Amino acid sequence: MAAARRTLAEAGERADTLLAALPEPADRTPEQQALATDAKNAARSVRSRFLRLHGDAVYQHLTDGHRLDLRLPELVAGAAAGWPGLLANAERTAAEQGRPQAAKEDLEIDQGLFLREVLRSPASGRHLIDAMALPTARALQLLPEFQRTGELDLGSVRLERRGSAAHLTMCRPDCLNAEDERQVEDMETAVDLALLDPQVRVCVLRGGEMTHPRYRGRRVFSAGINLKSLHSGEISLTGFLLRRELGYINKILRGLRVEHAGSWHTPVIEKPWVAAVDTFAIGGGAQLLMVFDRVLAAADSYVSLPAAQEGIVPGAGNLRLSRLAGGRVSRQVVLWGRRIQAAEPDARLLVDEVVEPDRMDQAVAESLERLDSPAVVTNRRMLNLAEEPPEQFQQYMAEFAMQQALRLYSQDVIGKVGRFSAAATTARS
Repeated sequence: MAAARRTLAEAGERADTLLAALPEPADRTPEQQALATDAKNAARSVRSRFLRLHGDAVYQHLTDGHRLDLRLPELVAGAAAGWPGLLANAERTAAEQGRPQAAKEDLEIDQGLFLREVLRSPASGRHLIDAMALPTARALQLLPEFQRTGELDLGSVRLERRGSAAHLTMCRPDCLNAEDERQVEDMETAVDLALLDPQVRVCVLRGGEMTHPRYRGRRVFSAGINLKSLHSGEISLTGFLLRRELGYINKILRGLRVEHAGSWHTPVIEKPWVAAVDTFAIGGGAQLLMVFDRVLAAADSYVSLPAAQEGIVPGAGNLRLSRLAGGRVSRQVVLWGRRIQAAEPDARLLVDEVVEPDRMDQAVAESLERLDSPAVVTNRRMLNLAEEPPEQFQQYMAEFAMQQALRLYSQDVIGKVGRFSAAATTARS
C-alpha cells in the first residue's frame, strides 16, 4: 500500500497547490472555476481508485480491527490525519465551517467519497452503523438526572416521563421546528434517554406550540431542514445529514445498541414509537414519520417532501416512501412536490389515524396504552427486519453519502437556499 499512499498524497498536494493560488471560491472567474474543478476531479479520481482498493484497510486501521467504535467526526478526522491526500486536514476543515455554503471549497465531497466506500463494505459499513447506534456521551451523562426527575429541557427538545411513556416535544418556535445541527444533537440525546430509561416502555414525538404570528399558540410538527442554516454553511454532511440518519432516526427504528451480560440474545434496546402530527410535517418531518410504529395526524394537517424543490436528497425518505406509498405516489411527492392533506385517501398510506385537532391528546394516550406491550416490541423488530433489512439500509446510505455531498455543493442548491432562506421560518402556504 506504500506506493498507493504516495500517489494519493502527491495527487492531493497538486490539487491543494493549484487551489491555493486561486482566489476564494466565491471570487473566482468562470475560467478559474474550471481550473479548480479540473484539479479537484483529478485528485478525486486518484482517491476513488485508492479507496476501492484500500478503503476497508483504512477503516480497519482506524478502528483497530473493528475494536474501536468511532463516530463520524472521529472517523473522518482520523482518516484526514493518517492518510495525507485522502481528506482535508483539520485546519482546512475548521476554516470551511465558518463560511457560507456558496463560499466553501466543497471539501465534504471527499468525505462523502470516503464514507461511501466504508459503508459499501459489508463488515466495515456494518461496524460503523453499529458504532453510531451506541448511546452518546451526553445522554449517558444526563441519564441519572432524567431517571431521578423524569424531565429534561435539552434546548430544542423537551423530554418528560409520564407513567410508562416518554414524551419528546420539539420546541423551536423560532423556526417552526426546522432542524439544524443543534436540534439533531438534542433529538439524539432525547431518543437515547428515552430508550435507556427502564421506566419508559413507549415513546411519543410531537411538536410544541409556536410563537410565529401565523401559527401562534398552535402546535407544529416540523418544517424540515433549516434552509437558513444550510445557506449560512451550518448544515454539514457528517454533523447533520449523515448523523441524523445513522443516529437518532436509526435508533428509533432499530434501537439503541447496548453491551451487558444479558445482551447476548438481543443487543439493542427497542421501544414502540408514536408520532403526533399537528399542522404539517414537511421534508425531514415527513421522513421521520416513516420509522414510527403509529402515526396520528390532525385532520387539518398535511405531509410533504419537497426534495426536488430544495435540491437535496431527502435522507432515507426515497428508500422508505416507495415501500409505504408505492412508486407512483412517491414520485409525485418527491419529484413533483405533491402535498398530501390528512383528509385525502392517500394520507392513509403514511398515517394510521386522522383525528380532529381537539382529540389529539386523547388519541395519543390511547395509542401509548395500546402499544405498551413486550409483544409489540418483539413484533415491531421482526416487521422492521422484514420491511427494511439492515443490508438494504447500509447500501442505500453508502450511495446517499456520496450523492448528498454532491448535492450540497451543486449550484442549483446553493442558488435555491439563498432564495429560500429568507422565507425559511415563514408559513409554507
